[in-house]
Amino acid sequence: MTDSKEWKQKTRLVHEGQNRSPYGETAEAMYLTSGYVYETAEQAEARFREEDDGFIYSRFGNPTVRAFEERMIGLEGTQDARATATGMAAVTATMMSQLQAGDHIVAAQALFGSCRFVVETLMPKFGVACTLVDGRDIEAWKAAVRPETKVFFLETPSNPLLEIVDMQAVADIAHENGARLVVDNVFATPILQRPTDFGADIVVYSATKHIDGQGRCLGGVILGQNDFIQDELANFLRQTGPSLSPFNAWVMLKALETLPLRVDAHCDNTETVAAFLAQHKNIERVYYPGHDSHPQYELASKQMSRGGNLIAFDVKGDKAEAFKFINQLELALISNNLGDAKTLVTHPATTTHFKLEQSAKDQLRILGSTVRVSIGLEDSDDLVHDFDQALAHLG
Repeated sequence: MTDSKEWKQKTRLVHEGQNRSPYGETAEAMYLTSGYVYETAEQAEARFREEDDGFIYSRFGNPTVRAFEERMIGLEGTQDARATATGMAAVTATMMSQLQAGDHIVAAQALFGSCRFVVETLMPKFGVACTLVDGRDIEAWKAAVRPETKVFFLETPSNPLLEIVDMQAVADIAHENGARLVVDNVFATPILQRPTDFGADIVVYSATKHIDGQGRCLGGVILGQNDFIQDELANFLRQTGPSLSPFNAWVMLKALETLPLRVDAHCDNTETVAAFLAQHKNIERVYYPGHDSHPQYELASKQMSRGGNLIAFDVKGDKAEAFKFINQLELALISNNLGDAKTLVTHPATTTHFKLEQSAKDQLRILGSTVRVSIGLEDSDDLVHDFDQALAHLG
């Protein structure tokens, strides 16, 4: 049989992490258990000494959760991974497990609102300073470095305006200064972009998004090398307990089997909708890294195989016009989630980024007229018709 290391991506997503029970099931087993029993007291002692590889307690590890982690390792190409209850648990654990009072984070200012809260508000409460920079400006990353800088953090494409950050350039700066680069890769998915190919040390995902892909349950995952995952992160997760449930892990595990098919279909639809929006008279500006109107189109093409399924755009007018457009949609649903089979539309200034100060929104160009759309798996003709009829009500 072919060595699993030689398997291509689609094959890995169907077969990686398979550890069949004695019953020989084809679908992965779901182990809904909190605890485990030992054959002897000596075996229990060996487990706690980490001299025996078995499971101890599902807060520490679970066979179904481990299967999901192993499948993600095969997809991302890292040495190890740990799953978490949510994407934000993944981001928070990544920061808190490796930083302490006196350390410093350099982060891109274009972040999901909750991610920005973690680095800008939460970590300083524990004595970890943070400097926010324009992620597109490599000189700004260099200028922000301090002797105590330990972590660089970014999203690319960013939420919500899909800015692209040159990961290799930022990774080089981080490594020259003894820091690690953490990349939130949710928008691109591991199908379209592998940050570790561009120097990232740690990759985080909200598995709630494209990995599940159907809006069913919450989850997160952190991927990296053994020196971080095993030596720093694992004990933090064990002691603090942001555990992914076995049921949710099983849902994510099965969803990974179809991830490449779904992402390709998402991209097909999104390219069609982006082209339509880019020429519409009631659209001021479109932000989509897969369209040549994007100011960083060449960099996006270098790092990503396709543009993804997120589009942002400014309607002509103000918040009232944006709301009018959103409320006129018949097929697309109003929701702040993304990566779903259904097309979802949100108004970032009043939802995902509403807690930002107005000055921060202005700096990031998150306007009252800005709309973000996660394109789903519907027929592209139906999506274009829905957007067209909603836009017709503007002006």
